[in-house]
Amino acid sequence: MSKLPKEYTFIDLSDYGRPIAKRIANALKNTSYTPIHVTIGFIISGLLAIFCILTGYYFLAAFFLIFKSILDAADGELARVKKTPSYTGRYLDSVADIILNALIFIAIWHITQANICLTILAFLGLQLQGTLYNYYYVILRNKFDGDTTSRIFEDKTPVALKGEKQKHVNLLFNLYKVLYGGFDKVIYNIDRNANEGKAFPNWLMTSISTFGLGFQLLIIAVMLVLGLKVFIFPFFLGYTIMVFVFVGIRKSFY
Repeated sequence: MSKLPKEYTFIDLSDYGRPIAKRIANALKNTSYTPIHVTIGFIISGLLAIFCILTGYYFLAAFFLIFKSILDAADGELARVKKTPSYTGRYLDSVADIILNALIFIAIWHITQANICLTILAFLGLQLQGTLYNYYYVILRNKFDGDTTSRIFEDKTPVALKGEKQKHVNLLFNLYKVLYGGFDKVIYNIDRNANEGKAFPNWLMTSISTFGLGFQLLIIAVMLVLGLKVFIFPFFLGYTIMVFVFVGIRKSFY
């Protein structure tokens, strides 16, 4: 089951792990494993990647970063094949992502002894990139009858779905708001009318998918393996300018 109808499906460069993720989900479909179990798996993989970064095992770090991306897709796939969508899983996934991103950047800061201001700015840039991608992607999914567990405006606590507890949704939603609220507001203020415009063309969404977390982690993995770790922060800080380029294109033509 796709997140979008076929005619609006674009090549998602951040979603390279989807074929393997689907195999994992299908293998777990008739087992007692839940999407939350898979989410815990990607958290463990992320932590192993961080340990490998700190200890200098960069090839292993790259492996666990990419495996984390695959499992990050697999939890949603498992929710779809089991037909058990949940806000608990949706917010746990997002909260885990941003915490792991911060820890990954702290690990890279430690091994490169980068300037702390550069580190913080690069992290903020990374998150703004991901927020723009998610903002546009969720608009498409809501507009064209795709997956709607994610909402365009996360402004109030959703009602728990069948099989989950409201207290868990409340806790994770509040954590989500604390961690992502600022980024969401910045992106919304930059392009507050995106939901009212024309459908984004597939080529634009493919370009913006370079902001997706899977692609970001792939870039980090490749740069670690190639011995370019000192350029990771400058790259993400510099690439943040593309947020304004993509928004400008969207406003001008769509």
